Amino acid sequence: MDLANNTVVVTGGASGIGLALAERFLKSGSNVIICGRRAQKLREARATHPGFKAQVADVSTASGREALAAWVVKEFPQTNILVNNAGIQRRIRLADSEPWEQTHQEIAANLEAPIHLSRLFIPHLLTLQRAAIVNVTSGLSFLPLAAVPVYCATKAALHSYTLSLRQQLKDTPIRVVEIIPPAVDTDLGGPGLHTFGANVNEFADDVMEKVQAGAAEAAYGFSEQASHASREELDAIFQRMNE
Repeated sequence: MDLANNTVVVTGGASGIGLALAERFLKSGSNVIICGRRAQKLREARATHPGFKAQVADVSTASGREALAAWVVKEFPQTNILVNNAGIQRRIRLADSEPWEQTHQEIAANLEAPIHLSRLFIPHLLTLQRAAIVNVTSGLSFLPLAAVPVYCATKAALHSYTLSLRQQLKDTPIRVVEIIPPAVDTDLGGPGLHTFGANVNEFADDVMEKVQAGAAEAAYGFSEQASHASREELDAIFQRMNE
């Protein structure tokens, strides 16, 4: 994938992995639209990178997704790359009682959003010669961490969906790419929870180089190991991770 001369929309693009990916598209010479729920974070990202366009959007709701897609296609009809990155990770005990809406919001942001947004954007992307949908999953798609069960389940489902999406679009101009992060030092799940993870810039440099080289899947570190492990290896690592 050529990282230059695109118009790219990145969900969850104001911080963490989304911001790192958006920065690399921008540096390569693409126009970049970042979106997210927090207007202040979007303002901070634009202050650092004035080239960004920004839009407040809550992709955990159907109306928010529909409004975002309509706005992007109207205001930036040249948009040819959708990056589904926004996500929520919660540490929960499944035996504990909590309002269902908290779980549903996590499922909606992590799984409903990329499925719905891809379907909203496909008709537009089919009109372009150079188009792509990039889904950000996780090494936990293959090896769940039991402390974040809903997050892991949604990422496993998104990996599966990405395979089907790629197969269905294989004879169209739309490329389907999966970026598979390991734990990365960001504020996903709350400040300080991923300080043990990979450096976000080292991760982003590596996976974007792979994407530029034409990789359909771009993994890094632990996620590269997990995405290629045998069933026996996965079972052994799962036990170690969750002891």
